[in-house]
Amino acid sequence: MSPVPNGTLTEPAGAMNSRAAAGSTRWQRCRRWLLPLLGIAVLAMLLSHVHKIDWAGAWHALQRYSPWLLLAVLGLATVSHALYGCFDLIGKHHLRHRLSYWRTWAIAVTSYAFNLNLGSLVGGIGMRARLYARAGLDEATVAQIVGLSLATNWLGYGLLAGGLFAAGVIEPPRQAPIGEGALRALGAAMILLTLGYVVACAISRKREWVIRGRHLHLPSARIAATQLLLSTANWALMGTAMYLLLGQKVPYATTLSVLLAASIVGVLTPIPAGLGVLEAVYLALLSGTVKQGALMGAVLAYRALYYLVPLAGGLALYLFLERNLPAQEGIMPPVEASAA
Repeated sequence: MSPVPNGTLTEPAGAMNSRAAAGSTRWQRCRRWLLPLLGIAVLAMLLSHVHKIDWAGAWHALQRYSPWLLLAVLGLATVSHALYGCFDLIGKHHLRHRLSYWRTWAIAVTSYAFNLNLGSLVGGIGMRARLYARAGLDEATVAQIVGLSLATNWLGYGLLAGGLFAAGVIEPPRQAPIGEGALRALGAAMILLTLGYVVACAISRKREWVIRGRHLHLPSARIAATQLLLSTANWALMGTAMYLLLGQKVPYATTLSVLLAASIVGVLTPIPAGLGVLEAVYLALLSGTVKQGALMGAVLAYRALYYLVPLAGGLALYLFLERNLPAQEGIMPPVEASAA
């Protein structure tokens, strides 16, 4: 300890930094165990109710779907995946890297399919990092592309989920850890954060930050608005797909709200493809509105058409990129971020 003029003692900066680092390390260790435990708890909750699920009714519901309806939902899923690929095009426009538009889009679509089924570390980050590195982009550029894509995805989520949660479209079950009032407050906070990002991009005078030696450029208001528009449209397409599979028996706003709630629970539980999480949330929130067999049939059809079928396409696209992507295509250093 060292004295200060008023006679008190202050801790040396090195000791304070050590304590902060130790606290951060403890939190990382706790998080490493807490998230898997949470995922196991959710999965155990679902498994404990497996014997109560009307699997025969789910199978009959799947058989009753018309081929045209399934094709329509598959079409919506295809458009959604294609739209997600445009998220990385925002990064290309902002960073001006040398990789072509179609390869950038293909890498994003491939990583999204793997992300949904194998988790963000494999698809959203690992797949992108490998394919972009093979194309010659440096780590800093790849990190900014991934960061912009993630921001784009959650901007639309924040606007839609925030509005629906704040409006009280869904009522949490009694056993849920969050009440209706807290959910409304959370929704309002999500809207403020989303709009705050767009406003910051529009009026902030400081456009560049240096974090660990890496230069980060704040997007323009036009780019932020594009991020919000594309992401909102993507989440809306996902909700429309489930709305059709539920036979339009549940209001669209409610269907979308439950999908958004299931998505965030899936992110918090480290289970690949959110296996069991999507089903558990739908059973908890809609079992009193839709017959259990029809509900499970819709969820299983959605998982097949939005997760599994696109994974086959993503695998084919990945093999094509691995075989035909010229190494070092984007090796030229990126131009400074766009101010437009």
